[in-house]
Amino acid sequence: MNYNRKDYSEEELIQLYRALLKPRMIEERMLVLLRQGKVSKWFSGIGQEAISVGSALALEQDEYILPLHRNLGVFTSRGVELDRLFAQFQGKIHGFTKGRDRSFHFGSNEHHIVGMISHLGPQLAVADGIALADLLEKKEKVTLVFSGDGGASEGDFHEALNVAAVWGLPVIFMIENNGYGLSTPNNEQFKFKHFIDKGSAYGIDALQIDGNNILEVYDTVRQAAASIRKNPRPMLIEAITFRMRGHEEASGTKYVPKELFEKWAKKDPVENFERYLLDELVLTQKAMESIKEELRAEIEDGLQKAFAEPMPEVNREQELDDMYKPFDQEVIKPASDAKTERRFVDAISDALRQSMERYPELVLMGQDIAEYGGVFKVTEGFVDAFGKGRVRNTPLCESAILGVGLGMSVRGQKSMVEMQFADFVSAGFSQIVNNLAKSHYRWGQNADVVVRMPTGAGTAAGPFHSQSNEAWFFHTPGLKIVYPSSPYDAKGLLNAAIEDPNPVMYFEHKLLYRSISQEIPDDYYTVEIGKAKTVAEGSDLTIITYGMGVHWAMQLQQELTDASLEILDLRSLLPWDKEAVRAVVAKTGRVIILHEDTMTGGIGGEIAAWISEHCFELLDAPVARVASLDTAVPFSPPLEQDFLPRQRLRDKVAAMLNY
Repeated sequence: MNYNRKDYSEEELIQLYRALLKPRMIEERMLVLLRQGKVSKWFSGIGQEAISVGSALALEQDEYILPLHRNLGVFTSRGVELDRLFAQFQGKIHGFTKGRDRSFHFGSNEHHIVGMISHLGPQLAVADGIALADLLEKKEKVTLVFSGDGGASEGDFHEALNVAAVWGLPVIFMIENNGYGLSTPNNEQFKFKHFIDKGSAYGIDALQIDGNNILEVYDTVRQAAASIRKNPRPMLIEAITFRMRGHEEASGTKYVPKELFEKWAKKDPVENFERYLLDELVLTQKAMESIKEELRAEIEDGLQKAFAEPMPEVNREQELDDMYKPFDQEVIKPASDAKTERRFVDAISDALRQSMERYPELVLMGQDIAEYGGVFKVTEGFVDAFGKGRVRNTPLCESAILGVGLGMSVRGQKSMVEMQFADFVSAGFSQIVNNLAKSHYRWGQNADVVVRMPTGAGTAAGPFHSQSNEAWFFHTPGLKIVYPSSPYDAKGLLNAAIEDPNPVMYFEHKLLYRSISQEIPDDYYTVEIGKAKTVAEGSDLTIITYGMGVHWAMQLQQELTDASLEILDLRSLLPWDKEAVRAVVAKTGRVIILHEDTMTGGIGGEIAAWISEHCFELLDAPVARVASLDTAVPFSPPLEQDFLPRQRLRDKVAAMLNY
């Protein structure tokens, strides 16, 4: 291995050696503890330490790094306390996730590290978001994110690199090419020869380095970072290396040819650099042993402290509370009595505009939302008012943009991500349910992201532009869901959603955009999230609904002359207002739950079950549900109208009144 010392001092070289040796010695100790059953799982980075250590030391301490399984050297080089690190590995409270997640699945803003999730790819876009925040704040910083060669096969890899290239984001994408994705060799992962071949395709610089050469890694990243700080842009660095252990210890290495181990053992990053320093008389045998003894003592001290800590005591209240960043909403009333007649779509636009004025850190992102104003013209004129930096057209990459939102949250910024149609959110599903929703519970990092979801049928738009998919997210702790039915609530709930530091799914029915209007306050105001609203008083039967269902129920109530209907608009679906539901059940004793979503697995099933369990003695009839057919949304208007539950609602009301 050829080392180019350049003008690095002996002190710098010894610092690199110490930093390189530390994760190796920890790993060797972890492998012993694994065999003793004192740690449950281990993903080894033996043979790849130079990439983690060289990259971490090459950056400034306040620049973010987003590591993966085999990047222990990032954590040790950033000075993460070993007792906390070991407590994390053992699932102890003193760890970074309070025992809720394992190994390197955590972040620490104190150390400017954002840890991985098991899906690997989504992490790349989070780096884009951190870099975007730096760019908007005009900070000369760079963010470095790791990917393995296997994980680079995921669509998130393409999306993150493409967004970084288009937006000129200061990100280093460090690809650890160790030849295998778990047991699958590279020739079964991709057909190109080198990852650097991808650089020109994205329009970004790409470099290839020897990932086992600590000086080459350190010097390359240091120079790349210095250049990017002055001229913000993304860069891809491919580090050629080899994994000397299994993907994780239980998987073994039988699938790897023996000759590969023999070849790469000669390129061991620790042994080669140690030999080089001894040969160059930078390091003496005595000094080397002294460093090892110091590190050994530090490791043992950290282990003993971690072992001494008991396992977590169950605190159910804290577990539930920690799903969300604490936030006590104070409902804001309009400053004056001034009101204007506004359509539903205008109310949404008004809320976005006033929130942009109220929160200078808020950025809007979505397909065609800038000069074009979005397909529904919600953000028309916003570029002139707030500039292209804060009103951003995005490539067609839902997953990446949602990940960008989380990255911006790491840097204390707010974001609104518009799905062009709610149906398209499926392309970014993992970012929402695995990254945004779980982030605060896992390591205390909130996701201050609002996802706007133009939803619903009735426009003859067919199966892919008409779905009511709120139930997809209703099952996910960590998210909030709101679904307004009136212009007043549309503005107040969107303002509230942007104000809330937690991830909020904001559903807006497309058919309501230009079909209803209402006098609403001109001033900024909010509506309480989690609070239902009675929109019609009645005594014979209660309809619990939301969104378009409110209007169906209201029209039926006006048409019926021989029945009195109570109509409760939930407005918020997660959390939903159990007290209000109990009150209307007690009032009429007969309940229909109505929603546009399909019947099976819809939100109505959960509410019906809760009523049956908690309000059984208040009922005079079984709880009923009315919903759309269990089919995809059809295109032809006659089929679509039969799909929707509007006529079946009338029939069910009649049956319930006669029960």
